[in-house]
Amino acid sequence: MFTIHDYSVEEIKDPTGILAGHRFEYILNLEVDEEDELFLDDGVSLRVILAVEGNHARISQYTFHNRSTNAYLDFGLEEDEEEMILSFCMEHISEAE
Repeated sequence: MFTIHDYSVEEIKDPTGILAGHRFEYILNLEVDEEDELFLDDGVSLRVILAVEGNHARISQYTFHNRSTNAYLDFGLEEDEEEMILSFCMEHISEAE
């Protein structure tokens, strides 16, 4: 399991108008327990794309990265972790630039 150490959020602009609703990009810097297989000495970040259409929000994409090198890490979120991330993103959506 992990906790969110700090984060940034910004709205992704769609100049073409092709995408329905709004998209937001979150970069979450995570604190991962040393016993977890996701743990890295360099740290781990999670890039999340949140899609919001009307009153419905969902995580449309996410990727884990090595915080120092930005290298992709092939891990997935467990169901409870995905729910926690979605909840966190919704709580902080008003902070988008």
